[in-house]
Amino acid sequence: MIENKVAKSGLITLDFAEMVQSQAAIALDIAPWLWQGLVLKEKDFREAVSGLDVSNYEGKLVGIYCSNDAIVPVWAFMLLALKLEPVAASVVFASEKELDQARVNWVISQLNPNDYEGKNVIIKGCTSLDLNPEVYVNIAAKLRSKVNRLMFGEPCSTVPLYKK
Repeated sequence: MIENKVAKSGLITLDFAEMVQSQAAIALDIAPWLWQGLVLKEKDFREAVSGLDVSNYEGKLVGIYCSNDAIVPVWAFMLLALKLEPVAASVVFASEKELDQARVNWVISQLNPNDYEGKNVIIKGCTSLDLNPEVYVNIAAKLRSKVNRLMFGEPCSTVPLYKK
């Protein structure tokens, strides 16, 4: 009989794709609110933000951005974030393309490192998400002081990173 030692090892595998499944995300492009897609007119923009139906964003991570190459004052993004913040799970500055990265960083920020105290943890290497090294640095920094061992890769082939 073949014994699956990996399954019995007590390893915890953190898979970012699985971790973000429960966190819905939506991107909100402000370009349609700009005059001719290029210029922010304060009065018109404030009216658009004021009239925004925020129910579509309830409980979601919302990425706000401008898809056009327009000069948008920072306060415009702040104003929109303030409108969304009471209903959204979180509001970040991120385009649709950057939303997976933002979702993973948000999920990492919600993790309780004490849940991994003394555990052997693998950060799954293969994922369907388009992520940059920032998320891997964030999770390593968050867990280092608590885990017994931290590894990267797949349970059958890991790269050891840290051992207490």
